[in-house]
Amino acid sequence: MEIGFAVPGSGAWSTPGNQVTVAQRAEELGYHSLWTLQRLLNPAGSADRTYRNVPDPLITLAYLAGRTSRARLGVAIVNLPFYAPPVLAKQAATLDHVSGGRLDLGLGLGWMPEEFAAAGVPMERRGARSEEFIGALRALWGGGPGDAAEFHGEFYDIPPVTMDPRPLQPSGPPLLLGGAAEPALRRAGRLAAGWVSSSRADLSAIGRSIGIVAEAAEQAGRDASALRFVCRGAVRVRPPGRAGRRPLTGSYDEIRADAEALAGRGVTELFVDLNFDPEITGPDADPGASLDRALEALEAFAPGG
Repeated sequence: MEIGFAVPGSGAWSTPGNQVTVAQRAEELGYHSLWTLQRLLNPAGSADRTYRNVPDPLITLAYLAGRTSRARLGVAIVNLPFYAPPVLAKQAATLDHVSGGRLDLGLGLGWMPEEFAAAGVPMERRGARSEEFIGALRALWGGGPGDAAEFHGEFYDIPPVTMDPRPLQPSGPPLLLGGAAEPALRRAGRLAAGWVSSSRADLSAIGRSIGIVAEAAEQAGRDASALRFVCRGAVRVRPPGRAGRRPLTGSYDEIRADAEALAGRGVTELFVDLNFDPEITGPDADPGASLDRALEALEAFAPGG
C-alpha cells in the first residue's frame, strides 16, 4: 500500500508557505503522493466549519509542482458540474505538463446545493452528466498533436476541434472517481482508473465498497486487479486507548495498525489527511501549532518508518 499526505487545505494553516513546507518534507521522507481538496464556497451562517479558507486545488497543485520533483500530485476531488469539459481538460493537461506527468485527477459529483445554485448548474442527473463528461475529457485528450476531436451527447456537444497540448501522460491523467452510493461505485469500476473514498466514509465497510467497484470492472471486461483504491485517511491523532475509537483516530501506533487493516481490505493507497481534524483546522487552531503537528505526523507515518 502506497502512503501519501494531504497538504494544508482548510483552515488558517492552509497558506502557500505551509503547503510547500509539508510537500517538500513529505517528498524528502519518501511519501508517494501529495493531495488537495476542493470546496468552492460555503452557505453563509453555517455552523459547519469543516471547510474554511479552502484554496483552489488545481492552482495549489500547479504551485507545488514547481516546488517538488517526484511525488505524484492528486486532487480528491474536483466536482465535475462546476466545469465545462474543455475548461477542465485544458487545465488538467497543462497541469500534467507543469508537473512532469505527475497528476492524478479525482472527480466527483458534488453535494452542496448552495454550490450548485451559485455555479448556475442543476443537481439533477449528476450521474448521467458525469459519464458524458468523462467521455468528453477523453475525446479531447485523445489522438496526437493537432488531431481533431469531437463529442456528441445529451448534455455536452463538442464540434470538431483541436486542443493542444495533450496531457503528458498517455491517455491523460488517471481518473479516480469518488462517491459512496452503489451507482457511483459501479461507475468507477466501469470507467475510471480507480476509486477514492471520502472523508465521511465508513472505513469499517470500505472492503465492501472496493468489492463493488471491482465487480463492476470485471463485468465491464476490465482487469480489476489493475484498479487503484485510494483511501482519504481523515486522521486525528489523540491519546491512546479511547473507548469507542474510530478508525484512524488515536495514537500513532493505533493509526498505523488501522492502516495495515485497510491494506488488508484492498486499499492500494492511503493518504494521511489532517484537514478534517478540528484541532488542526478549527477556528481556534493556531496555524503554527498545526504545522508543527503535521510535521510530527509526517515523521510518524513516513513510508518504511
